[in-house]
Amino acid sequence: MPTEPKVIAIIPARWASSRFPGKPLAEIRGKPMIQWVVEQAGKARSVSQVIVATDDERIVKTVNHFGGTAVMTSENHISGTDRIAEVAEKLDCDIVVNVQGDEPLIPPENIDLMLSPMLSEEAVLVSTLMMRIKIAEEMFDPNITKVVVDRQGNALYFSRAPIPYNRDEWPQGGLKKEGGDFPQDTSIMGYKHMGLYAYRKSFLMEFSRLNPSKLETLEKLEQLRILENGISIRVVETDKNSIGVDRKEDLAAVEKMLSDTH
Repeated sequence: MPTEPKVIAIIPARWASSRFPGKPLAEIRGKPMIQWVVEQAGKARSVSQVIVATDDERIVKTVNHFGGTAVMTSENHISGTDRIAEVAEKLDCDIVVNVQGDEPLIPPENIDLMLSPMLSEEAVLVSTLMMRIKIAEEMFDPNITKVVVDRQGNALYFSRAPIPYNRDEWPQGGLKKEGGDFPQDTSIMGYKHMGLYAYRKSFLMEFSRLNPSKLETLEKLEQLRILENGISIRVVETDKNSIGVDRKEDLAAVEKMLSDTH
């Protein structure tokens, strides 16, 4: 019988964030944010180990203190993907999950859902998640990445622009701030991309060595490098949202979600 692929989750966590320095150690109900992420990722059934990849000794010390595993990496990485690749190269594993270090309430179910095609289809090299957009403001928000997929669930394109664009029903020029231009009962406008990835380790090593691509540079979306090199990304739909913490003010939304669910 074939052996089950070994899956390791790696959380890139750097100290120097322009909008929120020291973000991984921001306290949420008495625990640093990075601890919340580690604990949530560790609940995923498919994941055998969780590792924090960081460039700061303060983060290493904190992770060790709560019993987690942290690895120091180079300070020169441009992206979180490069950081996890440095760690993954030395690991004995088959699949690497890139878990964002600023999503303290990431649903473990999303990790298992994303991994499902990789565990059942050897040809899938990369997988990620998407979620339905039902709010016009999200469709036109450049900070929210949109994705369109083919009939097999493989990504056709990712963009900060509203894709697909509904030419017949949407007002010329896009969303107008003061309401009324979009039907409020629209069941679906498109899909937003959830920033969670799983890679086969062999492909992650290859990906980290590819030069940045033209579309990636224009959109500032790293996953476009994969598509531009002719490699498919499987995208699985989820109905479980996750909150990212970009600024100190975002911690209030996390606290509210905790209050609503506990």
